[in-house]
Amino acid sequence: MTVSAGSPGWYLRRLSRMGPREVAGRVGDTVRRRRWRSARPAAPSVTGAGFTSVLPAGTVAAVPPDAAKRLVAEADRLMAGHAEYFGVPRDDLVDPDWFHDPKTGRRAPQGYAFDVPYRDEDAVGDIKQIWELSRHHHLTVLAAAYAVTGDERYAERVAGHLRSWWAANAPLRGVHWTSGIELGIRLLSWVWVRRLLDGWPGAAELFEGNPVAHRQIWHHQRWLAAFPSRGSSANNHVIAETAGQFAAACAFDWFPSSARWRADALRSLERQLRANTFPSGLNRELASEYHGLVLELGLAAVAEADAADVPVPATVRLVLLRMTDALAAVVDDRLRPPRQGDADDGHGLIVDGAGTDRWGSLLATGEAVFGRLAWWPTVTGTDVRTPLLAALVRPYAKEGTAPAVSRPADRPDRFADAGMTVLRGPEKIWCRCDGGPHGFLSIAAHAHADALSVEVRHDGVDVLADPGTFCYHGQPEWRRYFRSTLGHNTLELDGEDQSVSGGPFLWTRHARSRVLVADTSGAGDGATVRWCAEHDGYRPSVHRRRVELTSAGELRVVDEVRGPRRAVRLAFHLGPAVTAELTGNRARLAWTRDGEDRSAVLDLPGQLSWGAHRGESDPPLGWYSAGFGRKEPATTLVGAGFTDGTEGFTTVLRFQGQ
Repeated sequence: MTVSAGSPGWYLRRLSRMGPREVAGRVGDTVRRRRWRSARPAAPSVTGAGFTSVLPAGTVAAVPPDAAKRLVAEADRLMAGHAEYFGVPRDDLVDPDWFHDPKTGRRAPQGYAFDVPYRDEDAVGDIKQIWELSRHHHLTVLAAAYAVTGDERYAERVAGHLRSWWAANAPLRGVHWTSGIELGIRLLSWVWVRRLLDGWPGAAELFEGNPVAHRQIWHHQRWLAAFPSRGSSANNHVIAETAGQFAAACAFDWFPSSARWRADALRSLERQLRANTFPSGLNRELASEYHGLVLELGLAAVAEADAADVPVPATVRLVLLRMTDALAAVVDDRLRPPRQGDADDGHGLIVDGAGTDRWGSLLATGEAVFGRLAWWPTVTGTDVRTPLLAALVRPYAKEGTAPAVSRPADRPDRFADAGMTVLRGPEKIWCRCDGGPHGFLSIAAHAHADALSVEVRHDGVDVLADPGTFCYHGQPEWRRYFRSTLGHNTLELDGEDQSVSGGPFLWTRHARSRVLVADTSGAGDGATVRWCAEHDGYRPSVHRRRVELTSAGELRVVDEVRGPRRAVRLAFHLGPAVTAELTGNRARLAWTRDGEDRSAVLDLPGQLSWGAHRGESDPPLGWYSAGFGRKEPATTLVGAGFTDGTEGFTTVLRFQGQ
């Protein structure tokens, strides 16, 4: 049965995952939205507004020349009107229509914001396409290009787009006023636009001398104060909301409510950062892209606090430190993090050009702010964002900014609270094993049904791949596939997912996993490393998986199902660079890395009947999504048969030439 977001069935399931306090809060939100329809107060008048949260002298000169070159190239593409969002090119950015979806050709309707059915693609278009441009990341890029070049063309384009957006998006009118995460990220972009345009003669007239800007900034903050994400929705969205509001209340301290908004947002940010992060430092959504988003937002918020001399609780910096160390621990040899859970290519702050590595940038900023540890991977790339943020954020070790804390002396490979274990072998073999919670909070919005899945790379190349996400709205059959158990490197019983979906961004029953063994001792000394876990998603049956990685580069995966006889499918998804020649239950794999041919042999369980699938659409099978909105054919090997409760299914991956 298909349940789309926004349908009556979806709302009933969504309601069932809420507690009494959340229900009461949402009832209050509904009443407030109705009241705001006819009662829209005017923003208070602003006199004597100024902007003092500028970059320290010499900051822009510290931007590496190659990073500046990439930035300017990106800015010039934007000036010519060209951009690409989620795989869809746009050529209309000289004078954009802020409500146009280039993917479907639809235009979002106007009207009272809370009446717009933004989840309905037939009525609105692809909402991600419409929202992304209005996060105004392209304006922070243009403003950064002005800062490094002094070329006023970039500043004038920024000013023109802001005035156009403000004119087209009166407070509470249209789709850009429906989601708090959009308002929060947009506010953060505006803060950085003003900062990066400092020195341009028109900057003060555009912001602090502009009643239209005052009105927009005030209404954004009033909205965020009134409608915070709450309860089962308090995930990365609430971090974006509080970080954006806090940044604006620090940098645009112009209103009678600014001090209250700033204090409330900081309290919420501190509380929600802790709630959204495991003590080990991994994000509780267990979705790697959102780990990056939350870390970006947290660092940007601390930068605003330090620029405005606003004291920040030490716990905020401590959470960000642990998140940074955790990121350094889990990336592979090419600085790629796991491909776990949902990913929508969301960013908190963009001031870099195409080709800048997001994860290397975050680690570079972490090194500048917190100091690197000896086991951290080396970052060789450069970026614009790091010197800008580092110029504002006080060093972590500075007296009074943080408590003394013990950081890992060696690279962690087991994150027990998150259920993640990383096995590392010779020749840059990297294997992530998933034995953690299904997801975060009662709805686990960004989780996939991927319990006990493995993800294997060789020198950064996806060999056994996590296929990714591809889409959120409008294509339910594809959303189901990329979240499904069959869509991951794990075992499916009776054609069902391990966890039960109630529709997009909603799981009504969560598989419970537990790790039984995680022995990674001696990983660098030639020892075999081991992992074992089980989950109860197929009650009364229990799926148990053992994984071993030897010093010879052999990966052994053994699956056992304890319980009655049931139909089984075991899937292994290959990365898009990997070709496979399947003969019986043996697959010969081949790929190229940096001009060098690589290969492996995958021996699959002989009890199952194996087939290779690639680029199938009815139903979907054999796909890889490198980024949101993009997918490409890739080979998936599926073995079908039955469990008998007596012997396990053994899979062996041998890398050649080890």
